[in-house]
Amino acid sequence: MKIDKETVRRVAALSRLSLADDELLAYSSQLATIIDYISKLNEIDTKDVPPTSHALSTLKNVYRKDLLKPSLKTEEALANAPSKDGDFFKVPQVVENK
Repeated sequence: MKIDKETVRRVAALSRLSLADDELLAYSSQLATIIDYISKLNEIDTKDVPPTSHALSTLKNVYRKDLLKPSLKTEEALANAPSKDGDFFKVPQVVENK
């Protein structure tokens, strides 16, 4: 399949990308190669292959149980804090005022 520079230019415009002429030419060639490869995948007979929701259907979740465990006391947690305010870590403001 041929992807010309105008097609790449339209896709770039929709994506709000600004591309130089040499980039349009390079991407049109690369996109054509990708679409040709995908077209080859469409030639594979998959009528006897059951649909799957995941490539590795034998995988199982490996989540651990959420168990309550003892944690550090406040004094221990704040022992190496560069700055603290009472029982809290003091950090620089990262959210601006409205």
